[in-house]
Amino acid sequence: MATPITANAMLAALRREGCDVVEVGNWRTHNRNHVGAWGPVNGVMIHHTVTNGTRRTVNLCRYGYSGLPGPLCHGVITKDGRVHLVGHGRSNHAGRGDDDVLRAVIAERRTPAPNERNTDGNTRFYGFECENWGNGRDPWPAAQLDAIARASAAVCRHHRWNEWSVIGHLEWTNQKIDPRGFSMDWMRDRIRERLR
Repeated sequence: MATPITANAMLAALRREGCDVVEVGNWRTHNRNHVGAWGPVNGVMIHHTVTNGTRRTVNLCRYGYSGLPGPLCHGVITKDGRVHLVGHGRSNHAGRGDDDVLRAVIAERRTPAPNERNTDGNTRFYGFECENWGNGRDPWPAAQLDAIARASAAVCRHHRWNEWSVIGHLEWTNQKIDPRGFSMDWMRDRIRERLR
């Protein structure tokens, strides 16, 4: 378990890892901390947005929508490989998931298949939303996949976590399918190589 990274340290960690970072509005203080805790943190969660277009995607993740206010993540990774920081603190990205999965993430080992929704993931995970329709046909450009690996590695390096601290939303709950279009094992291999 770890204390959440500060906004300044997040920005510095992403840049050190080679990410092209865009700071969006008041991202440093934009959060949902008033509705619950953020931290201790244990890992990074990867999502797809079911959107296209940078402006639309970033705005949705920053502001949210009726019934689910933003921020919907900490960073939005667009198809061009940029990481748009939209929030810092608790965000509405993970929802409820399986405590057995959380225990595996804390132990930095392979997660079991999720079958419960008994744990608040918004408290425990950093979230990166990645611009993609999530239909299995929308391509994942090389620059975007590289940015996902770099952003995940940046957070892991800061906390001295390994690649098993990075999961997909589909590994947290059986209610989700994201990210769709690449496997999390493949992405974790890329993250492991970066962390070496």
